[in-house]
This record gives sequence, C-alpha cells and structure tokens, in this order.
Amino acid sequence: MKNEESIQQEIVIWFNNKFCLKTSDPRCMIFSVPNDSSNFMETKRKVNTGLLKGVSDLIIIIPNKILFIELKTETGIQSTVQKDFQSRIENLGYEYRLIRSLEQFKSLFQ
Repeated sequence: MKNEESIQQEIVIWFNNKFCLKTSDPRCMIFSVPNDSSNFMETKRKVNTGLLKGVSDLIIIIPNKILFIELKTETGIQSTVQKDFQSRIENLGYEYRLIRSLEQFKSLFQ
C-alpha cells in the first residue's frame, strides 16, 4: 500500500506535466502547504506567522476554480482539525476533496 507522500508525489508530477508547463494555456498551479513540525518552538513560530492546522495537503488553482485536496491512504482517516478545515472551505463555497490515489485525482479533470 502506498503512503500519503508517494501519492502526493505522483499527483504533483502528473498535474505539473499536464497543466503547469510553460506552454500550458492557461498555466495552472499546484502547491503544498507543509504544516507539520516536531519542534514545539518551530511550530509556535509557524502558528504565529500563519500556520493553520488541518489545512489540506494540496491547493490547486485552475481557471475560475480553487481546489483543496486532502490525501489519505486507502485506510487513512481525517483528523478533527482536517474535518473542521473541510467544513470551513465548503462553507466559503470552495471545493474540498479527499483523494486516495492518482487515478481518483485524475478523474477530477476528465
């Protein structure tokens, strides 16, 4: 079974090659928001500069749309703060997706 990091790598590579090349028109964006740290002081500093616990793993900007993508393994579950983030995003009118594979992610663009 693949871990979340390998799923994320596959997705980022595929999306970049399909929609983010310099020749892409329009040129879309995909990026991660690292929000983990094992160091208390580093986490406190990051929180003070905008770190938001539970933020989705990836944010994708395509024409007239922003997607928030949370990645999980086949058996992974969202934490309480991730569910809260999802609720806030959806209440603001944006799309939040829980994705478990590259194939599932690709289906969003067909």
